[in-house]
Amino acid sequence: MLTLTSPVETPLHRLPAGLKLALLCAATVALFRIDSAAILAATAVALGTLHLALGRPIAAAALRQLRPLWPFMALLALWHGWTGELTQGVAIALRLVTAVACANLVTMTTRLTDMLAVLDRLVAPLTRLGLPTRRMTLAVALAIRFIPVLSDRIDAIRTAWSARSPRPPGWRILIPAALAALDEAEHVAEALRARGGAG
Repeated sequence: MLTLTSPVETPLHRLPAGLKLALLCAATVALFRIDSAAILAATAVALGTLHLALGRPIAAAALRQLRPLWPFMALLALWHGWTGELTQGVAIALRLVTAVACANLVTMTTRLTDMLAVLDRLVAPLTRLGLPTRRMTLAVALAIRFIPVLSDRIDAIRTAWSARSPRPPGWRILIPAALAALDEAEHVAEALRARGGAG
């Protein structure tokens, strides 16, 4: 779990982590300033083309990481279809998918150690206030890494439920999902202890 960086080497792997994070921030701000569904669709297509240009494994992994968004997309479609604002709903959905895909791409092409180094530099001034900046940066980096891993575990739980019962799982997967999160947290804690802790 400590590294979700794609083992498939791409040109993006060689870019500095700070540059990629800065571009991610700029892209996210730009996405939320665009209201045109056509421009957002073109941006999403361009990003998808970039994923494919980096190779099928990257594109397939990125697509898998977008699966948790589909329920939100369905709710957006239902709500905006009911209110008669379908174009606005499409724009929101495209903005959401594109922003998450950009973040996933940075995550897959940036090593955890490089991301921590950038975050360390950003929060370094807070050390004067006596704050444990190393733990702060580690918490942020692990949160970024944990989301797709936990999403995969929840998908596996949902699939296992569907194979054993004709009823939809609904709220019933909450307890197994919580236990899966605790299990992953324990594995991460053991890995950190083996590497000397977070100090």
